[in-house]
Amino acid sequence: MTSTDPLTRLAGELPLLAPSCGPVRLVAVDGHAGSGKSTFAARLAGACGGAPVLHLDDLASHAALFGWTERLREEVLGPLGRGESAWYRPYDWEARRTAPARELPPAPVVLVEGVGAGRRAVRPFLARLLWMDLGREESWRRGRLRDGPGQAAFWRGWTAAERRHFARDPSRPHADTLVRQRAQGDAGGYALAPGPGRPHRGPEDDTA
Repeated sequence: MTSTDPLTRLAGELPLLAPSCGPVRLVAVDGHAGSGKSTFAARLAGACGGAPVLHLDDLASHAALFGWTERLREEVLGPLGRGESAWYRPYDWEARRTAPARELPPAPVVLVEGVGAGRRAVRPFLARLLWMDLGREESWRRGRLRDGPGQAAFWRGWTAAERRHFARDPSRPHADTLVRQRAQGDAGGYALAPGPGRPHRGPEDDTA
């Protein structure tokens, strides 16, 4: 990545933001299932020098697809807010039980990615809300293709649950930055634009 790459510039800006959860600058990567959140978060974490990433799939479960708010508050936001490491037990989606505890250190920048990462209950703790700006149907098409026919039943339940969640608690209207994946092969990989929650342009914006 070059110095003009949007991801590099965004990574340089995040540590300059005011801390939002104790000493941590908590940055959410939200969007529809299949929109590329995990891939983008991994690339952004690398550009930030190895920032820790919390995947909300680790806090959700088959029984509570979106019922992870209390776990996030108690196991993650509380400790990080005190400048302590957070310890949480990630959910094993194949075994359908929690796995051994995992540490999330109070680094200067911590990323949290997943559908609903920018929900109403979490936004007060965020330094920045990023939204993967890919439409719902295209995101879901990509997700189904990624997961294969064996997950067709899960996806039927998921899409209904996601529709209900965003109808009640939308994230995109509050996003500071919209993340758009460029056509395959384009230099840089992503373009960034101001989100509805941040109408002014900033140094990280790249709409070319």
